[in-house]
Amino acid sequence: MTQTGQVSDRAAASCGAVLIGLLALTPVVGWLGPLAFAPVMALAGLLTLKWARVDEVDRPAAFAVIVILLWAVGSSVWSPHQPEDLESSTALKLVLQVPTYWAAIYAVRIASPKSRRLALQILAWGTALFGLIMVAEATTGAGIYRFGRVLLGTEAIRPDLAMKNVAQSGFVLTLLAPAAILAGAQIGLRYWLALPIGAGIVVSSLAFGSDAPLIAVVFAGLAALATWRSPIWAPRVMGGVVAFLFLAAPGILWITRHLGLFDALKAAVSLSWSQRMGYWSHAADWISDHPLRGWGLDASRSFSPGIRLHPHDAALQIWLELGLIGAMAAAVFWAVVLGGQSAPDRSPVRSVRVATAVIYLTFAAVSFGVWQEWWLAVGALAATACALTGPLRQASPATSPSGGELGTAIAPPLGELSAKLTEGVRETPVDARAQCE
Repeated sequence: MTQTGQVSDRAAASCGAVLIGLLALTPVVGWLGPLAFAPVMALAGLLTLKWARVDEVDRPAAFAVIVILLWAVGSSVWSPHQPEDLESSTALKLVLQVPTYWAAIYAVRIASPKSRRLALQILAWGTALFGLIMVAEATTGAGIYRFGRVLLGTEAIRPDLAMKNVAQSGFVLTLLAPAAILAGAQIGLRYWLALPIGAGIVVSSLAFGSDAPLIAVVFAGLAALATWRSPIWAPRVMGGVVAFLFLAAPGILWITRHLGLFDALKAAVSLSWSQRMGYWSHAADWISDHPLRGWGLDASRSFSPGIRLHPHDAALQIWLELGLIGAMAAAVFWAVVLGGQSAPDRSPVRSVRVATAVIYLTFAAVSFGVWQEWWLAVGALAATACALTGPLRQASPATSPSGGELGTAIAPPLGELSAKLTEGVRETPVDARAQCE
């Protein structure tokens, strides 16, 4: 390609190579150590950062992210929790994560069609393999994971801790499942890969006692079906509902407690859910102290034993730490992300994007902290997978400069690697992709 109004060949090849490498590592990292997704995604972003831009279509969501970022970093000034060193600084990590993770997502628009085709194949088959590994782990009590640690020369781990670690991998598999299943259909496998992927989610969840992935699958299925049946209104309604929940979360909890419903439900659920609800109740109490500005970034870590690390609910954590300003920015972000999938025609691509967002939101509501770097990285990875399954969309002309200083040394070898990897890989026929879009 020329450099005028088009993406350069070097940029396309380099971004394609990064995507191929990222997705090739995904099942291994997801299985053996999901925490490693943070450095893996950061490296992918660094390698593609010089080509990243914020196109006009991305600006509403980007504006919300920038507001959250600036307010979160600023709130660290009055937060009762202060990092001991730079390495443990959540504010610094967020400043670095936002541009690098976005660059990895944006690389999909830069990558060549052949690279995208190969990346789709790796996404589909790699996630199916991931699912089969999870089935094997479930049937052996995480025996393969423990044996792998022995082979790597690491310290032996108790079976219960091994199962806890492997159970965490099930969340990664669940989040990647919609895009991976669609990727399988787009490379000509129809939806058969749903069998090993679905088996991995269900069997591992039952074996390791993880409720959240099963709940997320149900919600995601309903969301995808609604988006397919009503492609205009369903995404808008869901975006509005999610925005409302982010804004009204403390109020909902206060009202249900006043009516006695919260305590009755807490007494009826299992111990793990009762503990979560206890965190939520304590968070609601402390939110009332600083409802506008919040307690500050990472303040949740200072409220033990009432809250362990974080409230295990994204909306309440945002309110507790960033107050109304943060809650409004988060509401805008999710309203834009979900509402932006509204369109007059039915599309599996948009249904998959909505389903993926619903899975992420479900886990955020009951499991992980908002600022956990590995989980933010997995979210960026899922967004990358969703972008990969979408229609070919050329990056804006502004993304086509010959480059910059960052990454100049690594771009040529990356381009050569991508050319070798994609040699002989046919581009997806237009009519074949049209059936899946």
